[in-house]
Amino acid sequence: MLLTAKILVFTLSGLLRVGTGFDIGLSTKCVVIPKEMDMCHEIGYSEMRLPNLMGHTSMAEVVLKSTTWQHLVHTDCHPHVRMFLCSLFAPICLDTFIHPCRSMCVGVRDSCAPVLACHGHTWPESLDCNRFPADEDMCLASLTKEYKYLHKVLPKPACQTCPAVEELFTHKRVLEVFCDTVKVKLSKKRAVIGDQEYNIECHVEFIIQGSLLPFETQHMIQQWLLINENCTQRMTQTHRPTVYLLVGKIEEGIILVNQIYHWQRKDSQLTLATQKWRYHKCL
Repeated sequence: MLLTAKILVFTLSGLLRVGTGFDIGLSTKCVVIPKEMDMCHEIGYSEMRLPNLMGHTSMAEVVLKSTTWQHLVHTDCHPHVRMFLCSLFAPICLDTFIHPCRSMCVGVRDSCAPVLACHGHTWPESLDCNRFPADEDMCLASLTKEYKYLHKVLPKPACQTCPAVEELFTHKRVLEVFCDTVKVKLSKKRAVIGDQEYNIECHVEFIIQGSLLPFETQHMIQQWLLINENCTQRMTQTHRPTVYLLVGKIEEGIILVNQIYHWQRKDSQLTLATQKWRYHKCL
């Protein structure tokens, strides 16, 4: 049922538009991208300019301000979100600043602003797309149509109201939801910076796969849990691992989870349904 796009790493040479770059008129220096900025690791370069394009003058300020965006990057709300934010917080160390193109900003904003809204935030004025150069200038451009064509277009999770966690009743009902279910073992750990991180273990034996692959399914669940963090927090009230069945559907490329069931291993009806699963035919 569920699938996701992997985070893409873009090389700078493949995204630059030829033209005239412009600088912000500050004396800058090259510094190594700090380990705390994990969202800007493995992006094609290891050194950044300081001050950066957000006007941050110290590394402590860069780390503090960028940390608030790492959660958004992990949602994969747009293929360019990582490169867009890193070009601003950790710009590549060249002779001049390379800004993201306005079209890249618009694409990231339109895809990621709904995720911010889901968490109670608006797209900030500091990232107003009108401040960035047009595509004919030297800037980080969007992917070409040819590149997009070569990559699979995958459904995306949506911000939604969290379904109530239900208990499974009869074994017949269990078999019905198995036909459209992902089994998830969900646990929680505390990150170094203080945010919550979620460890996801997915068992895909109960999924009607179709063209969707297990590793893509796992990443898709991670996206849904990050976007719908209010639901994830409800499901991880303790640090003890808990198993759930997530039941959902795909409509117009959007993935929605419409039911969540608590998997209780000792439940007799669940045990019976598991025994009957190999003989069950989904409609």
